[in-house]
Amino acid sequence: MRPFSFLLLLLLLRSAEPRRGSPRSGRGHRSHPRPGALEGYASDGDRVRGRGRAGAVRRQTQECNEYVEAGEKYLDCQDRQLTTVMQGWPKDIHHLLLSRNKIQVLRDNMFSQFTQLRSLDLQQNHISMVEDGAFAGLSHLTTLLLQHNRLWTASEEVLLPMPRLAYLRLYDNPWSCDCALDSLVGTLQVPSHRNLGNYAKCAEPPSLRGQKLKKVNQDLLCAGGDHPTQNGGGGGGGSSGTVVTPPKGPPGKTDVNTLCRTYMFPKPLMDCSGKDMKSVPAHLPSDLFKLDLSGNSIQHLTPKHFLFAKDLKHLNLSNNGLERIDKAAFSGLLHLRELDLSNNSLQHFQYGVLEDLYFLRRLSLAGNPWVCDYSVHYLIYWLKHHPGVFHSGLRCAEPKEFRGWRVEDYVKTYNGECPKDKQTTNGGRQGGGGAGGGGGGGGENEAQELLGPEPEEDRLPSPLKRKKPRKFEIIRLS
Repeated sequence: MRPFSFLLLLLLLRSAEPRRGSPRSGRGHRSHPRPGALEGYASDGDRVRGRGRAGAVRRQTQECNEYVEAGEKYLDCQDRQLTTVMQGWPKDIHHLLLSRNKIQVLRDNMFSQFTQLRSLDLQQNHISMVEDGAFAGLSHLTTLLLQHNRLWTASEEVLLPMPRLAYLRLYDNPWSCDCALDSLVGTLQVPSHRNLGNYAKCAEPPSLRGQKLKKVNQDLLCAGGDHPTQNGGGGGGGSSGTVVTPPKGPPGKTDVNTLCRTYMFPKPLMDCSGKDMKSVPAHLPSDLFKLDLSGNSIQHLTPKHFLFAKDLKHLNLSNNGLERIDKAAFSGLLHLRELDLSNNSLQHFQYGVLEDLYFLRRLSLAGNPWVCDYSVHYLIYWLKHHPGVFHSGLRCAEPKEFRGWRVEDYVKTYNGECPKDKQTTNGGRQGGGGAGGGGGGGGENEAQELLGPEPEEDRLPSPLKRKKPRKFEIIRLS
C-alpha cells in the first residue's frame, strides 16, 4: 500500500509543476517582456513554440500589418503607440509606415537594419530631435515624411546618408530659424532639390515667422534678434526698425499644410475632410492621387482651384453645401476618374463646367436640389455624349410637378411637348394655306423652331434660318 501511495503522490507533484509558469500564477509572470527578451518567446508564457529567432519575428509582425503590393514589401505599423523601432521586424521591407505613434527621438542607426528601405513615413508622431546618424544605412531611401511633428532644428548631416532622397516633407513643425538651422536651409534651397522641404515655415523668431525655409534669407538666420525690413532703411536702431511681417497668402485661401493630413502609401492621398474649410486649400501637391474635401463649407468653386493637381484621380467634394461651380473650376484635372458632388446644394451646371474632365468614369450627384428647367439640359447633353461616365442620383427637386422624376425623363418630356403629328405634318397641311394659314400657326412654329425641324425652315425669315440651329452646334465634345 505504501508504494502505491508514494507513486500517487509523485504523480500529483509532477502534474503541479507546469502551473508554476502559467499566466495565472500572479506576480511571477512577466506579461510585457523587453524587446531583447523576445527571442526566447513566441507569446507570453509560452517557451515551447517560441524558441529561437523565428518566434521573435512572429511575435513582432503580428502587431503590424505586413503585405506585398506591386512586388514591394510594406510594413504598416501605424497607430500602434510605438516609441521606437522593434528589433524583430523583417529587414527586407521596402516601405515602413510609422505614422501616428509616440516616437520622440530618432537615435543614431535607428533604421540601419532596413538597408532596402525606399520610403519611411514618420508623420504625426512627437519627434522633437533627430540625431545626425539616425538615417545611417538608408542609401536607397527616396521618400521621407516628417511633417506634423515637433522638430525645431536639424543640420544637413541628417540628410547625408540618403543620397537618393527626392521627396522630403518637413512642414507643420515649429522650426526655429536661427544659426543652427543654417546648413539645413542651405541644402533645401539648392535648385535641384525642388521637392525637399516644400511648405516648411519658420515659427521662431517672430521676425521670420511664417517665412518658408526654401525662401528665407540665409543671411538673417545668424543675425539674431528681430530683423528690420529691407524697406525700413535709414539709420534707426534695432528698437526703431520695422519687424518683418510674415508673407500672407491670398484672402480666403486655406493653406493645405495647416489642416490636412498626407498619406504617401500606397499612393499619395490627402485628407482634408471635416475641417470647416471655406475654400479649396492652396498649394496642392502636383503628384496627389486622391483628395478628400468632404464635410467642409465650400460653397463656391472658382476657376483653376485644381490647376496644378495634374495627377489627381479621385476628388470628393460631398457634404459641403456647394451652390455654384464656375467654368474652368476643374481646369487641369485631365486625368480625374471619380468626382463626388453628392449632398450639396447644386441646382444646375453652367455650360462648360465639365469640359475639362476628359477621362471621368464616375460622377456622384445624389442629394442635390436639381431644378428641372432648361438650365439642366447642359448636364444631360454632356452625359449623353459621354456614355462611359457612370452617374447616379440625378433627380428633380423643383418644380413640384416634376419632383422625384429622373432628370433624363424630364428632358425627354421637354423635347416632346410639341405633338409628333404637328411636328411632321403641320407644315405640309398649312403650306398652301396662304397668309391666313401661316399666321395661325405662329405658336407651333416657335416650338418646332427649337427642335429644328426641316419642314418649317422654309417659312422662317432668312436671319433666323441660320441663327437658331447654330445654338445647338456650339457644344464641342471630344
